[in-house]
Amino acid sequence: MASANRNVDRWRTVTLVAGPAALLAALFAHPYLSGRLPNAAEVAAAVAGGTTRWGLVHLATSVASGLIVLAFLVLRSYLREVGQDRLGTFGFPFVVIGSTLFAVLPGMEFAPLAAAETGAATAGIEAAQEALAPWFLPVLLGGAVIFAIGVLSFARALLLVPLGDRAITRVAVVGLIVFALSRFVPLAAAQLYVQGVAAIVAMWPLAYALRSQHAPYAAGASRPMQAG
Repeated sequence: MASANRNVDRWRTVTLVAGPAALLAALFAHPYLSGRLPNAAEVAAAVAGGTTRWGLVHLATSVASGLIVLAFLVLRSYLREVGQDRLGTFGFPFVVIGSTLFAVLPGMEFAPLAAAETGAATAGIEAAQEALAPWFLPVLLGGAVIFAIGVLSFARALLLVPLGDRAITRVAVVGLIVFALSRFVPLAAAQLYVQGVAAIVAMWPLAYALRSQHAPYAAGASRPMQAG
């Protein structure tokens, strides 16, 4: 049983580390876009400057969004074990839907890529991007609202039942809050950099807590019974 528990905790730790790392890498690899997003002129220049990079970055971002969902699934599993599943159960569907909508955004960015691949000039690529504007911002903001509801539910749950040391948990909670809020800001600095760093700050301390066996069931202690 102890060996099985260690294996579960090992995979939990890997998931909490890998999801934010993948998101940070994908977002940092994205060409920088100045001004308010979506910036059609900047997008057109970035796509024309490297279609392969543009495609790979947006594919990687979609995959990373799925890995973030798995990281929250790990947190939900922990909350269930310590008898605080109510907030995790409530918040998890919002995280899934919000992350799905976030993954739609890089999918939209294949439209200017397609225009470039068919031989369009920069003006044509820009026109393709501009055609997405009526859809881009509603999806961005709608997904941000839904994601925030889920993430803040997890943050509240962790304050009630800390994972390991309370100081570590507070750092993680702050990271979760910034992670959620960063998605509301239609600026490259927030979307590409703040968001990725906040995901690291949120998840890696929790991964450390599991790895260091600071969780309530660590060091051979029996796992708590689920409430209800």
